Amino acid sequence: MDGKEQLHHARERVIEAIAQNMNLYGVTDSIGRLYGMLYFQDHPMTLDEMKEELGMSKTSMSTSVRSLLELKMVEKVWKKGMRKDLYQAEEDWYQTFSDFFTIKWRSGVSMNMSAMTKSIADLECLVSSEETEEEIRTAAMLDIEKLKSALTYYEWLNRLVDSFESGKIFEFIPKNKD
Repeated sequence: MDGKEQLHHARERVIEAIAQNMNLYGVTDSIGRLYGMLYFQDHPMTLDEMKEELGMSKTSMSTSVRSLLELKMVEKVWKKGMRKDLYQAEEDWYQTFSDFFTIKWRSGVSMNMSAMTKSIADLECLVSSEETEEEIRTAAMLDIEKLKSALTYYEWLNRLVDSFESGKIFEFIPKNKD
């Protein structure tokens, strides 16, 4: 195997690992492969260049790039004289993880807290109703306590997400030096 093949093989191994890892977080393999490919580029790429490199359709490529933009893993860059949009990977993995973590967890926390808060209100109405059977009232009161306990966890998780957004997490767990 010559040097060019070794370079390609080493990069492909990492790109495949990135794709599989991102799949764990609900991001498709193809989007993970796109990020990995962009990560190893030494220049920003157009959608057409990415499409050619990965063999994906232009529609699929556009959707994948949009997903990576929303996750803040790719940024659009401007280059004088270039009419097509150019994209490059965010290379700061600390920032990439922080952005990805906060986007995904903030959404999940919000959804769960909303459902729990609404359920607590419904259960409190059930408990206070004179028509509720004692067995149902007791079960509802237990559920209220469980949900209130869960809400304290989600409040803690919100603070953890806040620490990633603000960068304060790195005061507790410093970044490794290059």
